[in-house]
Amino acid sequence: MAGLWSGYVDRIKSIFSFIWTYLWVIWFVLVFFLIYVLRTPLKISENMNIVAMFLNTLTPKFYVALTGTSSLISGLILIFEWWYFRKYGTSFIEQVSLNHLSPWLGGGENSNSNNSGQNTAPECKTWRNPLNLFRGSEYNRYIWVTGKDPLTYYDMNQSAQDHQTLFTCEADNTKPAEEIMLRAWRERNPQNRIKAAKEALEIVPECSTALIMLAEEEATTILEVEKLLKQALKVAEANYRKSLALQHHNSSNEKIHRRDTNVLVYIKRRLAMCARKLGRVKEAVKMMRDLIKEYPMVSVFQIHENLIETLLEMQAYADVQAVLAKYDDITLPKSATICYTAALLKARAVSDKFSPEAASKRGLSTAEMNAVEAIHRAVEFNPHVPKYLLEMRSLILPPEHILKRGDSEAIAYSFFHLQHWKRVEGALNLLHCTWEGTFRMIPYPLEKGHLFYPYPSCTESVDRELLPAAFHEVSVYPKKELPFFILFTAGLCTFTALLALLTHQFPDPMGFLAKAFLSSVSVPFSYLVDKLETVIPSSLLQQLTKL
Repeated sequence: MAGLWSGYVDRIKSIFSFIWTYLWVIWFVLVFFLIYVLRTPLKISENMNIVAMFLNTLTPKFYVALTGTSSLISGLILIFEWWYFRKYGTSFIEQVSLNHLSPWLGGGENSNSNNSGQNTAPECKTWRNPLNLFRGSEYNRYIWVTGKDPLTYYDMNQSAQDHQTLFTCEADNTKPAEEIMLRAWRERNPQNRIKAAKEALEIVPECSTALIMLAEEEATTILEVEKLLKQALKVAEANYRKSLALQHHNSSNEKIHRRDTNVLVYIKRRLAMCARKLGRVKEAVKMMRDLIKEYPMVSVFQIHENLIETLLEMQAYADVQAVLAKYDDITLPKSATICYTAALLKARAVSDKFSPEAASKRGLSTAEMNAVEAIHRAVEFNPHVPKYLLEMRSLILPPEHILKRGDSEAIAYSFFHLQHWKRVEGALNLLHCTWEGTFRMIPYPLEKGHLFYPYPSCTESVDRELLPAAFHEVSVYPKKELPFFILFTAGLCTFTALLALLTHQFPDPMGFLAKAFLSSVSVPFSYLVDKLETVIPSSLLQQLTKL
């Protein structure tokens, strides 16, 4: 019974919604009909003649004042709309219409239907780049050659905070070597950091975090990095086994164990990256798989993205698909690596035989449609990547931190994965032919989402902090489009200003044109009235007039 009553209520609601949606048509017809029926009591014909006589007596100065005032008002609206758009990124009139008028007209029910169940966009949080380079052996080499620093202070400060969180705990305050390392992570000058790490090693020769710092910042080759990290690994494993046995004794021991776990996982992951850089790809894959298996809860390092890149280097596409099946889940945070790798695998199935001319004639096959949809999904997640993959923008060294869906993530992904796209025959051609179609499907990518939450508006400001502005122009694609009402008010202001100028310069011809225009507008109205008199019976009109 309750279900039946609910069905009736829903049906009534839908009827009212339909009526309300088309109420303006009914209102227009009703108003026109009332004006026609009441034309005699209201003396419409006489009033129209009076209005015509009044318009004939108007001087050109009146038209100058009228058009000048209209131009001034529309200009003020244009200035306000432009200021509001520059400050808030949206049109004031459009926002008021959508937020206040649209719900009254029944248009607010499905406003969030395209956001995949997510009501609010997450804040612009920076993430550690899972494939970040070594400062001493890679970033510093760039500085030696070009004299330019590829890392910003904001980026390095984020890394310092990460290292303090991962490699320190409250129990370290009583240990002199760890106190020195705590200060070393905060140190801005790289030479001072290296000096502090060496001081800590003089106090405790087996200080794993000091060895990590020397491997990251002082070693000039990957072989030196690997050697130092292997020394640190022995110490970290011993500390981990010791804290593992004592972790349940008290909260302090639990924090020490958590710190030792972070140190051990960090060292093993960086060793796996060293093996990958030195060409020992199978060894790197094994190390990464073991890390994911042994420490499944340590997700802060995003080791699966390292694994995906290494498997792509091996061209083990079936294994890559298995990793994607595990991590490309709706409940997990997405990344450019996940989305674009999924697109690459689907493109690989059709790209070698894909031809845009042939596809336009015969239409897309099911496999091609799946590949195009995967590309659209990836482009919607991060619209900056295609221009780097297609080499329409120059690459720079990736930062140590990235902003998901931002330019920094696009650089980090493209820097390591461009070679994998080039290796798949026709993949870049398919990307080139289809990626821009995403923005025809989504009219305003900054404000709306089709598969993901709305595109964040803060990516540009955060990317400017992460990327070196001295030699890189931050990508802000898709650029904000001017709202319709700004263009409309600009056109209205220009048109009325032009009318005012012409009326002032040529008063008599413009007065004649204005009168001719008003006369031409009144002719169709008189014609409709005459036609209605011939169609509607006179007896019915008399009865309606009496009512």
